[in-house]
Amino acid sequence: MKGFKPTIVAFCCHYCAYAAADLAGSLRLEYPSSIRIVEVPCSGRVEEELILHAFAEGADGVLVAGCLEGDCHFQKGNVRARKRVEYLRQLLTDIGLEPERLAMYNLSSAMGKRFAEIAREMTEKVAGLGPSPLRKGVEEA
Repeated sequence: MKGFKPTIVAFCCHYCAYAAADLAGSLRLEYPSSIRIVEVPCSGRVEEELILHAFAEGADGVLVAGCLEGDCHFQKGNVRARKRVEYLRQLLTDIGLEPERLAMYNLSSAMGKRFAEIAREMTEKVAGLGPSPLRKGVEEA
């Protein structure tokens, strides 16, 4: 879809993914401005309701980024986050939305370049899907 600029909410854990995003900025790596970063204490704290709320408020895509598996500062937070994302991807399919609008990534704090790549990949993927059908309701309100 030409000219469409998606809005993507990125829930990033404080210790790794947010630090990776910060490193990407410090290295002046370019990534799309469509990414709206929300720092969370741990990806395991990103409940289903929070992700669905992001979609309901007009996000075209949501990504959850946590620590590398086995390196979570809260033991299993990133594992819980991955299970929630998998569950919600199925739920999105069941209600007729593309599951590709939601993704989970694992990063270390030293992966600034990878964060920028993920931001570009997710933006291209969601741009190809077009605006979220839920977005229309937000714009009319």
